Amino acid sequence: MHILIITQYFWPENFRINDIALGLKERGHKVSVLTGIPNYPSGTFFDGYTAQPSDEIWEGIYIYRSRLTPRGKGRGIDLLKNYFSFAFSASLKVSSIKEKIDTILVFEPSPITVGIPAMVAKRKFGASYSFWVQDLWPASLTAAGGVKNKFVLRFFDWLTRKIYNHAKYVLVQSRTFKDYILNQGVKGEKILYVPNSTEGYYHPMAASPKFASLLPKGFKIMFAGNIGEAQSLNTMLEAAKILKNKGYVIQWVMIGDGRYRPIMEEQVRRYDLSDSIHFLGKFPPEEMSHFFSHADALYVSLRRDYIFSLTIPSKVQSYLACGKPILASLDGEGAKIVVESGAGLASPAEDVTGLVENVIELYERSEGQREELGKRGLRYFNREFDRNIVLNKLEGALKL
Repeated sequence: MHILIITQYFWPENFRINDIALGLKERGHKVSVLTGIPNYPSGTFFDGYTAQPSDEIWEGIYIYRSRLTPRGKGRGIDLLKNYFSFAFSASLKVSSIKEKIDTILVFEPSPITVGIPAMVAKRKFGASYSFWVQDLWPASLTAAGGVKNKFVLRFFDWLTRKIYNHAKYVLVQSRTFKDYILNQGVKGEKILYVPNSTEGYYHPMAASPKFASLLPKGFKIMFAGNIGEAQSLNTMLEAAKILKNKGYVIQWVMIGDGRYRPIMEEQVRRYDLSDSIHFLGKFPPEEMSHFFSHADALYVSLRRDYIFSLTIPSKVQSYLACGKPILASLDGEGAKIVVESGAGLASPAEDVTGLVENVIELYERSEGQREELGKRGLRYFNREFDRNIVLNKLEGALKL
């Protein structure tokens, strides 16, 4: 098959669809990608890219680049310009694709507007598309973006329904997405469960002196990824303050960046937690397993919100694959997986007391007991989220 992947984000931006594209190519399919100009999460174009994009080839995959307005600081009008500029430009770019396309895969970690060029491509190529839902719209606008304007929400609900109804299949990364999408008028037989996997470089690693030198000594809890408001990292800050007052020496290691980081750093100084919370900044994703090998636990959290309770944060799969204990401050499906897998401990979102109790429990367990948690998580990952399992599901949906 010749598969066209439509996604607003692609290499060199760090998204799971990069590895999925490689996996489909490895299976003998011809893969092309229609995407934008890389600018996530910095909000500015990556080095070597300008507002006048050129198509390129990466790992044998042809990338059609369309114009877009960079997301800037990721607020309000900037995001809307970013979303709609890509949707408009990518829809025009479709006309320049002269190859025969057999099927289309749309990757949607937000925004829903990525479905607009998919509908255009469906008409041009006479090919169906499968729409892989990573975020629920329009609910994500309220949960993550704070949008409450009824007109805006009604418009995006209408657009979402239209995009879903034009799709051959609506693929969901969490089983709990199904009821929400059913309520948007999508037929149940069109909704297929296709969870996320993770890249091959996430796996258990031996500890390395090179990475040990970058880390504080002691009991380490690591967080890796976007440092944003949706992650409710204030819960962690409050827990760190209580644990320090109780006399527990816990080192919280933050790897990554995001618009909430400066606010967090200021709070860390105000709370006098600079000896407990450490911001390492961004590193290549290929190095994450090396860092994780030095962690006593890996931390994942989200804000308390109904929509967030339905999702599985993508870092959960990466954490499971690395065979380390997981400490979760989550509601719903994400917490269920941590507990069901036996990989760690979960407390409700924004529950500071529950998080403190779980940190203490994990801290007081033996090293062997913590290792067993990690092994259980790895077994669960191999059974539920292995890359080949996910590629089989995707390949099946695209062929049907």
